[in-house]
Amino acid sequence: MKKLKLGYAPTRRFVFSAEDAFRYKVLIKEKIESFGMDIDIVDLEGLNSEGLLYDDHINADEIAEHFRRENVDAVFFPHCNFGTEDTVARVGKALGKPVLLWGPRDESPLEDGMRLRDTQCGLFASGKVLRRFNVPFTYVTNTRVDDPVFERGFTNFIAAANVVRKFRSLRILQIGPRPSSFWTMMCNEGELLERFGIEIHPITLVDIQRASQRIEKGSSSELAEAIDYIKAKLDWSEVTEADVRRIAALKVAMKQYALQTGSTAIAIQCWSSLQDAMGIMPCLANAILTDEQIPVTCETDIHGAITSVMVQAATMNQHPTFFADLTVRHPENANGELLFHCGNFPVSLSVENKPKLRKHFLFDDHSPGTHEGEIKGGGMTLARFDGDHGEYQLFLGKARGIQGPYTRGSYVWVEVNDWPLWEEKLVKGPYVHHSVGIHANAIPALYEACQYIPGLKPDAVDPTEREIQAWLRGAGL
Repeated sequence: MKKLKLGYAPTRRFVFSAEDAFRYKVLIKEKIESFGMDIDIVDLEGLNSEGLLYDDHINADEIAEHFRRENVDAVFFPHCNFGTEDTVARVGKALGKPVLLWGPRDESPLEDGMRLRDTQCGLFASGKVLRRFNVPFTYVTNTRVDDPVFERGFTNFIAAANVVRKFRSLRILQIGPRPSSFWTMMCNEGELLERFGIEIHPITLVDIQRASQRIEKGSSSELAEAIDYIKAKLDWSEVTEADVRRIAALKVAMKQYALQTGSTAIAIQCWSSLQDAMGIMPCLANAILTDEQIPVTCETDIHGAITSVMVQAATMNQHPTFFADLTVRHPENANGELLFHCGNFPVSLSVENKPKLRKHFLFDDHSPGTHEGEIKGGGMTLARFDGDHGEYQLFLGKARGIQGPYTRGSYVWVEVNDWPLWEEKLVKGPYVHHSVGIHANAIPALYEACQYIPGLKPDAVDPTEREIQAWLRGAGL
């Protein structure tokens, strides 16, 4: 997977100490490298003798062109002293990428009363000029280099920038139309393209059936690996060898189509035509692909697929998502809810050593292909990108796994802070009964990413917007 590229453009102003600015340029880069994020840093070394952005020696056009050539995904302007606000703003405007603004806290004045940097004052200036240039930016509180507030703010910005780059290059592989009775899965394909640049690549169920049959009859290494995975990871005693091979072939076919079309997620019409045509359910194939960082959503949920890519990116692709129905309230816990789907949750999340591969429990023909069982609890983020009437929002909330009664399918019971509030928000919309979960705190990064996606508003239920902003300023550290 291609690494995120960060443009590193430390800046100084000519009236303050050039030596001290150079020292901080080095210190800050060493610090962000120590955070252990898997990113490539593109600096200004070689553009001038200092590798710093300042007004007398290098202009905005040269810097912007340098970063464009390197294909950076975001740019960081650490203010090593007051900085050069007009050049910062010009570069930010020219690139059109997420911008991070921060500078290290100033030391005490020297014994003679002189100050070396005045960094905070320069941050005020750059913030104003970025606004004049209509450049959205992320700001991290003026703190010392070793302050954990800086690490929190920087790493969250990188995660938010990762969401933005994935969102801006989104292509969804759509396998079949939505089920006719699922009006909730309607989406405006033209508007998604016009508003956000999101592309849909549709194929038919016949296309995927033919591809699966071709793979099933062959002897490719991909098919063999998929069969071995299923047999090693699941209890498949309730299905046949032929069923396993057919499920594995479907998984391979879906992945090949995704790679060939440059799609980062899949939305599939998982019932009922597919099992009539192929004799299997796609649930386990969906689960395996989601574990492989190609999230698959059921019932041709395009908005769910978009959500899955965003949520996955917010954790720097370190955790798999799971795609769930918000199903029923907990029988005893007033703030409890069942997250469920027929059998598509990633196998890696299962609480059982070998979850069961079974025949589907809802349909008369009982086609095989569902992967059933409870998944692990713990803290998680629940999110949903959705919209109607030309307005789009991103629902954000946190939950934690709790004990609950056994049910069929793949599932986890969760508790939230105020379920009646969640329920009201979800019913009144623009949301539906589908959500995307992930076992990580993706909320601050998703919230921050929204400011770089025109036309998308964050809708935070827990934590609230004010609480997220306080967290980003260092609350709780």
